Amino acid sequence: MNRIMFSVLSVLDKAGVPLGSSDIASRLALHGTDLSERTIRYYLKRLDDDGFTVTDGKKGRRITTRGREELKRGYVSDRVGFIINRINNLSFLSDFGPDNIRGKVILNVTFVPEEKFEQAISLLGVILRSPYSMSDRVIAAKAGEQLAGIDVPEGSVAVGTMCSITLNGMFLKRGIPIATKLGGLVEVLDGHPLRFTSVISYEGSSVPPLEILMRSRMSDVLGAVHEGSGLILGSYREIPENSLADARAVLARMASVGFGGFVLFGSPGESLLGVPATDGKVGLVVLGGLNVNAALEQAGIGTATQAMATLCEYPLLGSIEALERAYLPRNEAMPFFAKYLARVREESDDGYWSVLRALKQMTF
Repeated sequence: MNRIMFSVLSVLDKAGVPLGSSDIASRLALHGTDLSERTIRYYLKRLDDDGFTVTDGKKGRRITTRGREELKRGYVSDRVGFIINRINNLSFLSDFGPDNIRGKVILNVTFVPEEKFEQAISLLGVILRSPYSMSDRVIAAKAGEQLAGIDVPEGSVAVGTMCSITLNGMFLKRGIPIATKLGGLVEVLDGHPLRFTSVISYEGSSVPPLEILMRSRMSDVLGAVHEGSGLILGSYREIPENSLADARAVLARMASVGFGGFVLFGSPGESLLGVPATDGKVGLVVLGGLNVNAALEQAGIGTATQAMATLCEYPLLGSIEALERAYLPRNEAMPFFAKYLARVREESDDGYWSVLRALKQMTF
């Protein structure tokens, strides 16, 4: 099985329903893989021959039990390097930036049980307004609907927030080369990032490094927002030294449309949060993006987060205020918000934490 066959199987597995070659091609394009329908049909025939897929009449192909087993085993030797290629493809396809604020952004997607959706909105209201989010905008879709091409399963709500890889696309469109090198845990003390405590290379990983750290429950985003100190997710990137001024200018322009987060720039020839820069490069650390989704999972609200899940037109995202107005009526929002968040988080119950202290830590 090669990378294309693995990608086709992944699409069929996530869809949960039979798909034709045109549907598969469009869904792959959303994930940064551009293939013709003819190419898709060729690989579907190979997957049929291997018993990984089967034809379901005019509905298209569906994945078999054997196909799911193969997917779980994960064609690791082929997937090593797949993540960095996906980053590069999505960065190229996204076109949101200073010259196109209505363009496409990259989303991280978390699925939330329907009965916990109001809790998710209350938590998002704090996290999206903190420095650990790239934007305060969000998009949601209910069961039976699609979120930017992703089917929402029964009993769930899909929540999409901006992925920090969108920054890569913005820089590329402005002629600034950027390389995503490491993902890791950043120690924050009194609101100030101190150092990386552990890192994973994107080049040698078959799974997004930040997704690995989030699922291992090694991060403590709620602690960082609650107490001002904790371990949060961060990624280390590099740009050429002579692009530093241009990169700062791009971020300054995007601040007016709500894009930003916690972005740290290094200095030529110096390390950044303990990571030395390559000769001729400057380090760049981004502390936004997946931290929003990690907070949902840490609180026991979100499940099955997909990093760099899909592309979405930026105007389709709405403000967190709009979501609060739609689902948390004014006469109910504050009591519910206080009831859920005003409890101090204990070691045995990491799903609840104090909103009063969190609000004090929102602006650093």
